[in-house]
Amino acid sequence: MVYKTLGREPFLRPVGHSAHTHNTPTYTKTIYIATPFPMLSSRASTRLCAPKQAAHLVRAAATLHNTTTTTTSFAGLRITAASSQQHQQHVTPSTSRSFSTTRATQLRDFFPAKETEHIRLTAPAWPHPGYTEQQMHDIVPDHRAPRTVGDWAAWKFVRVARWFMDRATGLGSEQQVDKKNPTTSLVADKPLTEAQWLVRFIFLESIAGVPGMVAGMLRHLGSLRRMKRDNGWIETLLEESFNERMHLLTFMKMSEPGWFMKVMILGAQGVFFNGMFLSYLVSPKISHRFVGYLEEEAVHTYTRCLYEIDQGLLPKWSDPNFVIPDIAVQYWKIPEGQRTMKDLILYIRADEAVHRGVNHTLSNLNQKEDPNPFVSEYKDGEKPNAALRAQGFERNEVI
Repeated sequence: MVYKTLGREPFLRPVGHSAHTHNTPTYTKTIYIATPFPMLSSRASTRLCAPKQAAHLVRAAATLHNTTTTTTSFAGLRITAASSQQHQQHVTPSTSRSFSTTRATQLRDFFPAKETEHIRLTAPAWPHPGYTEQQMHDIVPDHRAPRTVGDWAAWKFVRVARWFMDRATGLGSEQQVDKKNPTTSLVADKPLTEAQWLVRFIFLESIAGVPGMVAGMLRHLGSLRRMKRDNGWIETLLEESFNERMHLLTFMKMSEPGWFMKVMILGAQGVFFNGMFLSYLVSPKISHRFVGYLEEEAVHTYTRCLYEIDQGLLPKWSDPNFVIPDIAVQYWKIPEGQRTMKDLILYIRADEAVHRGVNHTLSNLNQKEDPNPFVSEYKDGEKPNAALRAQGFERNEVI
C-alpha cells in the first residue's frame, strides 16, 4: 500500500497575525489518498490549491475509498466476481469467508493473449460440438451399480477420493447430502456458498483432465509399440482431457488460487497422475470404470449447484447482470441471452455427462481390439449418445 499526495490546503495561521501581512506564515495540511498500486514517482507538488479544489479532492478520495474492491480468501482461493458489469450494490460480508461481488475483476490474467506480428487468433484444437437446450436439460444424475470385483474396487476408491475432497475443500457435515444416495441426492441441511462452489470446481477440474491424458498417452505408445491402429480411442481420450482443461480455465477467470490451493492441487495431481499411470498399465478396463464413477460425481456436483441456483440459495449467481467469462462464450459458442451462470453450469454438466457415458462404455469393450463407437460410422447412421446413457452402452449394443 502506498500513499499518493493530492495537494495542500490552507489550514490555519498563528493567532495575532494579520491576514494582510505579507510575511504571515501559512500552515498547510497535506491530503493523501491510498492506492494499492506502486507509484512511478514519489515527488509531491508543493503548490497551494484553492479551498474549493481541496474540497473536491477530499470528496474524490472518499468516493475512491468507498468503491475500493476487496478480495476474500477461502481455503487458499482469492475470489472476486467473474464480471458482474452492472451490479453496483455494495455487499457487506457477514463472515470472514464471504464472497465479494465487484464491478470489475482484479484477477491477473493467467493466460493472456499475446500480440504477434502475423497470428490473429489461435482457435481450439478441438472445437466444441455444442448442445441443444433440450439435451442439456435431459441430463440427470445416475449411478451404475458395481457388477464385478473390479467395478466394486473402482467405486470404493472414488468414494474415498470424494471423502478427501470434501475435507480438503471445507465441506461441513450439515452440507452433506444423503450418504445412502451420494450420486443422486441433491438436498442438504445447509447449502454451499459461491466461494465453496468455486473451490470445489477448481479442485475437481484441476485433476479431472489427468485420466484422459494418461490413457491417451499410454494407448498412443502402445499403438507405436505394437505397430497397430488404435481404432479411434486416442482422439476421444485426448479431447476429453482438453475439455476438462477448458472447464478449469473458465473457472480460473472467476477466481485466483492462492498458495494453499496451489499446493493442494500440486500434491493431488502428482499422486493422481502416477496412480492413473500404474492402474492403466495393470487394467485399462478398471481404470475406465473408475473414471466413469468419477464423472458420476461430477454430474452430481454440477446438478446440485444448479438446484441451489434455482432455489435462490446462490443470489450472486442468480443475478441477471452476472456475466460469464468470454472464454466460455467462445468455446461453447453460447448464444446471446443464455450467458448466465446457470447456463454455463448446464454446458459443463453436459460435458461431464458425455465423459461419464464414454468411460463406462469403454470399460465394457475389448480394450485391444474393439473400435471406439463414438467416432465410428454406423450402418444405420445413428451414433450412440453418451450423454443420455449414464451407465454406458453394453458391448453388444455398439459393437
